[in-house]
Amino acid sequence: MAGSVNKVILVGNLGKDPEARTMQSGTRSVSFSLATSESWNDKASGERKEKTQWHRVVIFNEKIGEIAERYLKKGMKVYLEGTLESRKYTDKDGQERDITEVVLPRFRGELTMLDTKGGGEGSGYGNEGGAFRSALQSRPAAAARAPAAAGGPSWEAAGGGDLDDEIPF
Repeated sequence: MAGSVNKVILVGNLGKDPEARTMQSGTRSVSFSLATSESWNDKASGERKEKTQWHRVVIFNEKIGEIAERYLKKGMKVYLEGTLESRKYTDKDGQERDITEVVLPRFRGELTMLDTKGGGEGSGYGNEGGAFRSALQSRPAAAARAPAAAGGPSWEAAGGGDLDDEIPF
């Protein structure tokens, strides 16, 4: 294989409010922990089991970082795309530590809020070539799922026939 891919996609809940930091270089970062869970029924006992994984997320993308710092709160569900990076650091006790993080780099990455204070509608923020992008609201998608035969509006009737004309970027 000529190339390689390093892409991480996660959907989970924030374990704490985002924290912003300014590094010695002047670069600003926003970080938070994200929990992803899977659940299943144990075949032997029939008991419901759950396994939670915690991921450290660091955002170096200025626009996405501003949105995360301003709007994300502990417990909110988000979708994000980034890369997996490992590094070494020395803790406050002088011990060398290894850490693996999901990183949204300066000119890439995506973050979508899947729930907000008002609930229901998610907002997406990404960066392609330095351009700030806002995702479409979820109302047309909800209209598309309503069956026309049951008297609900069709996708075309809701104004969703040609998506290219409605994209705000």
